[in-house]
Amino acid sequence: MERNERAIKQNQIEKDFSHIEEGKTKISVKDLNLFYGEKQALFGVSLDILEKEVTALIGPSGCGKSTFLRTLNRMNDLIDGVKIIGDIEIDHENIYKTTDVIKLRTKVGMVFQKPNLFPMSIFDNVAYGPRMQGIKNKKELNKIVEESLRGAAIWDEVKDRLKTSALGLSGGQQQRVCIARAIAMKPDVILMDEPTSALDPISTLKVEELISNMKKDYTIVIVTHNMQQAARISDKTAFFLNGEVIEYDTTDKIFSIPSDKRTEDYVTGRFG
Repeated sequence: MERNERAIKQNQIEKDFSHIEEGKTKISVKDLNLFYGEKQALFGVSLDILEKEVTALIGPSGCGKSTFLRTLNRMNDLIDGVKIIGDIEIDHENIYKTTDVIKLRTKVGMVFQKPNLFPMSIFDNVAYGPRMQGIKNKKELNKIVEESLRGAAIWDEVKDRLKTSALGLSGGQQQRVCIARAIAMKPDVILMDEPTSALDPISTLKVEELISNMKKDYTIVIVTHNMQQAARISDKTAFFLNGEVIEYDTTDKIFSIPSDKRTEDYVTGRFG
C-alpha cells in the first residue's frame, strides 16, 4: 500500500529540469522505476545528462544513486529479480529496447569504487578490451595502450614497466590504469562509482584533476559521498533521497542556493 501511494504521489509531481539546459543532451531518463523483487529502489527518476559534462550523483547511503548509475549501462541486468520500468535513451536510442548490451558497455565504460585490475601486466590490462574486440595487430595495440595511459595521466609513471604486474602499482595508480582500461574501449560515456573512496588525498586529487580534464572528450557521471569533491569537479549535481531525485541543477546552485530544504540539509551536513 505504501509503495502504491508513493508511486501515485511521484506520478503527480512533474519535475521540470529544463531550466538548467545549456548543451546537448547525451542521456535522457524518463520516469525510471526499479524494483529488486517486491522492493522498489528507484521512484520516477527523470533527468537529462548533458554531453561532455561531469554530472555528480549525491545522497546518503542506500538512496539509490549507485543503483541509478548501474541502469545507464544495464549492469543491474546481472542481478536476479530486477524489474525496470521507464525509459533511458543514450543518443536518442532506448538502451532497454533496441541496444545490444555488449555494444552498450563498449559505449558506456565504468570505473568501480575499488581498482579491479586483472592479475596480468599493465599493458595486458589496458589491451584486454581491444583484444576482445578482435584487435590483434601489435602496432595498433601499442598505440591504443599508450594513448589510453596518456589519457588517464599515468603514462609517464608506467611507460618503463608495462610488462610488470599491474597489481604492483599503488592504489591511486591502479585506479588510473582502470580509467585507462575504460578509455581503451573508446567510450562516449564513463560512469564512476565512488572512484576515489579507497584512495589517499594525493591520489584523490590526481584522479579529480584527471576527471576535470577528461570531460572535454567524455560525458562523465560520478557517484560520490564527498560533498567537496562534487563541488570541485562537477557541472551538474543530482541529489537522491530514498530512491527519488529531490533536486537536479547546476552544482553551484545545489551547493549555494538549493531550492529544496532537504537538499540544503544534506549538503550542509545536517544529515547523511
